[in-house]
Amino acid sequence: MDIATTLNEITALSVEERIVLVQAIWDSIAAEQAYPNLTEAQKDELDRRIDHYKNDPDNILTWGEIKASVKKKI
Repeated sequence: MDIATTLNEITALSVEERIVLVQAIWDSIAAEQAYPNLTEAQKDELDRRIDHYKNDPDNILTWGEIKASVKKKI
């Protein structure tokens, strides 16, 4: 497979088609449960977030609240 040719074909797709493609790729990765190893920095950040949640479990935002906040900023 020639990656350059594939990328050229992908960029010729519409945005909607590329989003569908990305979702399909991600779903295929998830189905194989093939996840990359985390870096130490990523592990530390996840630990920090878990600790923060454990110390204050009520201080969270729902996905709906996050989306509304982002939409307000746009």
